[in-house]
Amino acid sequence: MGIFSAILGNAGSVSQEDLIKKYGQLLTSNEEIEMGFKLIRDTFIFTNKRLILVDVQGITGSKTEYKSIAYKNITRFSVETAGTFDLDAELKIWISSEQQPSIVKQFNKSVNVYEVQKILAFPVLG
Repeated sequence: MGIFSAILGNAGSVSQEDLIKKYGQLLTSNEEIEMGFKLIRDTFIFTNKRLILVDVQGITGSKTEYKSIAYKNITRFSVETAGTFDLDAELKIWISSEQQPSIVKQFNKSVNVYEVQKILAFPVLG
């Protein structure tokens, strides 16, 4: 992920090996990481069971929140692709019956948003 994308808040892909090394202790016994992305200090991870959001908080980054969202609680989602002059694509996720998206993440052009959509569609749509 380039520094320009990081400054703008765009997420870039993270390898499964790196995610397992750093966050493997969060997984259940039969849970596997499908895909993950890093957004400056925060990370979000798609597993075969849930979406895990890692939110590094504070100036020093010593406090971290691990938010777990079961796919069955995701009622809808949208993926907006990057245009010719856009620097990013956007993912929006609605939890339960909320009117506004609960989660909004931006990806840089190096991320295949169609893969992200596929990862979400399979468990959400059943």
